[in-house]
Amino acid sequence: MPPRKRAADASARSAAFRTVARIVKPQGRRGEVAAEILTDFPGRLLEFRRVWLWDGEQAPESVEVEHAWFHKTFVILKFAGVDSISAAQALRGSEVQVKESPALPAHTYFVSDLIGCRVVDLASGAELGRVRELVATGGTDLLSVRDAAGRELLIPFAQEICRRIAPDDKLIEVHLPEGLADLNP
Repeated sequence: MPPRKRAADASARSAAFRTVARIVKPQGRRGEVAAEILTDFPGRLLEFRRVWLWDGEQAPESVEVEHAWFHKTFVILKFAGVDSISAAQALRGSEVQVKESPALPAHTYFVSDLIGCRVVDLASGAELGRVRELVATGGTDLLSVRDAAGRELLIPFAQEICRRIAPDDKLIEVHLPEGLADLNP
């Protein structure tokens, strides 16, 4: 279904940048990093020669991509000027972003647009919480929704359940299958 995520001034930032990966660890000894792929179009990650790194606080910083390749479930990226394990370690947690905003097929969303959406149960009208992250499962992804008390509810990100997704309104309306809310006390 979706391509795949922070807060700061995300509303102003999201119009200009799209997160396509998140750096999870250094890879190798020459400054390469392994990044979690957060897009349904991973092949494009090999084409970018310039991306922006965002730490969640400062303005995104433009960096040149020297090399990119896939390894297991990650994309490995080598940035110009990042030439050591310690320099790569300093990038851990940074989001890899691009400026373009390609047109998406119907029922496809950028995860960065889903984060922070209010989730409302259509049957009761109750707000269930806000989307914290999209959890990749290898099958149907799950919306991790946190309520005001910090409890987590995992909701399958499927059209049968997520009946209306309105990222511009920061709203997702769901029809929960019977008993789903009881699985996550």
